[in-house]
Amino acid sequence: MRSPFNRHAVWQIATDAALIAAAWTFAWLLRFDQGRPVYYNHYLDWQIILIVVGIQLTVFALAGFYNRWWRYVSTRDMWGALRGVCLASLATFVVFTLFEFHPARVPKGVWFIDLLLCLAFVAGSRLLARTLIERPLPGQVVARGKEAIVVGAGDAAQLVIKEMLRNPALGYTPIGIVDDDPRKRNLRLHGIRVLGTTADLPQVIRDRRPDEVLIAMPSASGEVRGRVVEAARAGGLPVKTLPGLAELVSGDSGLATQLRPVEVEDVLGREPVEVDLEAIAGYVSGEVVMVTGAGGSIGSELCRQLSRLGPTRLVLVDHSEPALFEIDRELARERGFLSGVAVVADVKDGVRMRQVFASHRPTVIFHAAAYKHVAMMEMNPLEAVRNNTLGTRTVADTAVEFGAERFVLVSTDKAANPQTIMGQSKALCEWIVETWGHRADVSTRFVAVRFGNVLGSSGSVIPIFRRQIARGGPLTVTHPDMTRFFMTIPEAVQLVVQAGAIAERGQVYVLDMGDPVRIMDLAENMIRLSGKEPGSEIAIQVIGPAPGEKLHEVLVGEGEVVSASPHPKIQRIARPPVEGAWLEGELAVLERLVDSGDATALVDELRRIVADPRRGAVAASARGPGELPVPSTDDSDPTLHHEVGLTPVPGSES
Repeated sequence: MRSPFNRHAVWQIATDAALIAAAWTFAWLLRFDQGRPVYYNHYLDWQIILIVVGIQLTVFALAGFYNRWWRYVSTRDMWGALRGVCLASLATFVVFTLFEFHPARVPKGVWFIDLLLCLAFVAGSRLLARTLIERPLPGQVVARGKEAIVVGAGDAAQLVIKEMLRNPALGYTPIGIVDDDPRKRNLRLHGIRVLGTTADLPQVIRDRRPDEVLIAMPSASGEVRGRVVEAARAGGLPVKTLPGLAELVSGDSGLATQLRPVEVEDVLGREPVEVDLEAIAGYVSGEVVMVTGAGGSIGSELCRQLSRLGPTRLVLVDHSEPALFEIDRELARERGFLSGVAVVADVKDGVRMRQVFASHRPTVIFHAAAYKHVAMMEMNPLEAVRNNTLGTRTVADTAVEFGAERFVLVSTDKAANPQTIMGQSKALCEWIVETWGHRADVSTRFVAVRFGNVLGSSGSVIPIFRRQIARGGPLTVTHPDMTRFFMTIPEAVQLVVQAGAIAERGQVYVLDMGDPVRIMDLAENMIRLSGKEPGSEIAIQVIGPAPGEKLHEVLVGEGEVVSASPHPKIQRIARPPVEGAWLEGELAVLERLVDSGDATALVDELRRIVADPRRGAVAASARGPGELPVPSTDDSDPTLHHEVGLTPVPGSES
């Protein structure tokens, strides 16, 4: 049970006792300002005053007055004070009515005046305490530290400004505010005036000559942040920003302390994604959930978000022991999630995967294990097919064998009109999911989710550019007109989990990635955000596309039809699925070529398969990508030698 008192309660109770006594006394003096009748003097005896104080303090305590700090009093606390004082006055009136303390009853006017005075004293004392605590220290009414223009006049901005005024150690003095809403012009937040809109920022900078610009709008779009950065750059000023909402929620310090330099991810930022948490929790909560590739950038974020949705167990599968150790440690020690099970396993090893499924019986599988670097896979086609395509077949076959409820494949935009080995290997993964998903005799609901580049992932262009800027350049761009789609990792993962909730059988979904970004513009923005000028201070060098690299990525391939889904940021891709028997035969050919090590023949065969898939209706009795054995009912057998898929070959997923 929560205590009605905090550690400051003693002096709070003493103060309220004095205020109650003062209100009671002044109520009598005001009611009888021309002289009080002698027979009422008894009500001002110290014994009666103690009774009034005792009754009202008891009600105040029960109303929760003394489990709050006065320095943090809020509007909600003021409404609570109104309710508490009214209840206390009512309780005092009832007691004095039921018990006769004096033949002469207390006049009604005294009760009314006492209520008003007590409310004024109680509320005023708390507001005064907060005002005194937050007042500027002596000698600090003048500007201290850096003078800053704050962009935004919402709730976050007022908290930031208040923290700056209260805490001189932050080193900022707000001297003005700009906001997109013109109706807020000349309003004041904690005494700081709104000088105009963000369109007026260049003029405000020229007139006020601040030292820095601070963006205090966590939900601001990348376009808005970009305009602010441009205006600040024109004035030669640095810019700092509050992080986005998702990052802000995880922070445990004051808002002003979370201000950081603007990064390119902020400029590329998109509108916050709204996720139906109730629908997501419905298929994850209380289930055993498996994530393959759990140590990778997408897999680890999947683990973080799934851990908040209440699974009974989260099985983390990865072949990279260091990466698996990091995410397992983070979940347990930093996030307090103790239902995670770290499993070092290779998705290409059918025997090992059957052991994992037999031990944990996962009902929901997120398959994120994949090799994803295009240029690397061009040089290693055997491993691309072995890990991406055949590994997916192995996990999918095992999921069906053990009766999993859902299987969500993390795909890529490289699978649309694939021209690279990596893209072709992932296109086959989508076909495997579609083929299994359209089987009427299979209960597992298969779905694939396709999206483009994610900001900050391993091998992403942004970390590469950062390292090149730190070395003084040059930044290497493959082509001046090359474009790519970008999305933050948390946003992509939220939508992947949301797509799993939709989970129509054998469906491929594509995420709304927004508009493509020109890589040359990205490079120039990153140089400017570092305080340098592109070309003159840091060079940009065009080096030409890597083998198989497309100038413009697409999310939807030829022959694919896009339609809406229940979520506005997720779209369905409609196309006839490939024939199960034909795909099974082609996968068998690829498997033999992988085992023989014939990379040249494998590349030719992969190109032929992807160029001319055999599509059509899938019969209910058609087999999926792999011939399934009868599931073993002996879970006690630790070896589980019956293999599904292919011969185990050492490899890695990340």
